[in-house]
This record gives sequence, C-alpha cells and structure tokens, in this order.
Amino acid sequence: MFDSEIQVWGDSIAVGITYNEQRKRYVISKERCPKRISEGLNLKVVNNSKMGATVLEGLERFEAAAPVEGALCVLEYGGNDCNLDWAKVAENPDMPPQPKVDLAVFTKKLEEFIRKIEAKGMKAMLITPLPLHAEKFFNWVSQGLNRDAILKAIGEVQNIYGWQERYAIAVRNVAAKTRTPLLDLRDAMLSNKDYPSLICRDGMHLVDEGYRFIGDTLLRRIRLIPGCA
Repeated sequence: MFDSEIQVWGDSIAVGITYNEQRKRYVISKERCPKRISEGLNLKVVNNSKMGATVLEGLERFEAAAPVEGALCVLEYGGNDCNLDWAKVAENPDMPPQPKVDLAVFTKKLEEFIRKIEAKGMKAMLITPLPLHAEKFFNWVSQGLNRDAILKAIGEVQNIYGWQERYAIAVRNVAAKTRTPLLDLRDAMLSNKDYPSLICRDGMHLVDEGYRFIGDTLLRRIRLIPGCA
C-alpha cells in the first residue's frame, strides 16, 4: 500500500502529549505512537502533528509541505475541532456553543485533505478521535470559570462526550464515502475495560500506558496492510 515513509498529521494525541503529575505540566510521553511505530516497523515515520491543531491548520501545513511519492499519510483530527471556547461558554450560557470548527466544515475539509494527499501521489488513512472522559474533562476546562453557567449551556456533563462523538462519526463517514482505510482507535479504546484509567487528569490526553496501548493497536493493524509485513 505504501513504499516510502509514514507521515502523521494530527494534534496533541499524535504528538504524544500527557500530563505529568509530579511536574504539574504537559510533557511528551516516551510511549508516543509515531516513535513506537517507527521502531516496531523499522520504517521512517515523520510526525507533522502539532498540539492544538485542527484539520484546517493541518491542511494548510500539508499544502505547504513537499510531497513524498508513495508515502502513507495518517490523519488524526477532531479532538480540537470539536472543542469549545469554555470561557465564552461560561460568559454566554444562553448562546448556542460554537466549536472551533463546525462539524460540516470539518467533514468537508477532511475530504479535501484526502483528495490533496492522493493528488500528490500519496495514500491516506484516517484515525478516529479518542474518547473523552467527560467528568475529568469538565473538571479540567471549567477551572476558574463559572461551572453552573457552563452546565446551563451544555446541559449535563456527559453531553460533552456526545458532542465530541459526532466528530468521530464524521471521520467514519468520510472514510466510508472516500473509501479511505480507517483505524478506529476510538472503538479499540472503548473496548478496553480499563480505558478510563488510560486517560490522564485532563480527560483528553493519555497516560503512558494509554499511549502504549494505542501504539500496540496501531502496530498490529498497520502490519495487516499489504506490503507492510
């Protein structure tokens, strides 16, 4: 399916961001997926991911990059695209919450991203956004804000999970529509009975064990691709 390198285009999950409890800050996990894939497959993996990136930013950076004939481009977006400006939500609880990237725009741009990858002689693969832990995430993003106002705007805390899940469904739909291979890491994570413990205190990033789990899952599935023993 590919004969040169793997390129990863995504957000902080692809970067491998985790929260270090001792240092009280974000760091890069030693178990980050691109590193594990490179070592596991003995293949060059170029990680073009960026913390906080949306599909709009990823596409813009991709268009400016030089193409690599035959490369596999793995797209991992949705987590930031669906996110809200929580300070604005707290200040304006009667206004409908607005994501960073509207769902329809996200879908359109993801399809465009795939077309441009293929036009440059490369192959595309999609990855679903990993599931949020709604309670942890709410506690994290509401720090220093009016929690009651946020709840007024979004309803119950678990609605955050459903809000994000729509973007995962969009990724699956785009994969089916464009006949693009899909690695459904969201389903793999939810199938793991220990998945809540694999998500760090911010409710969105993973602990080292979580990155190890999805890295191993990716390795198993990529090895099934023809031409990648």
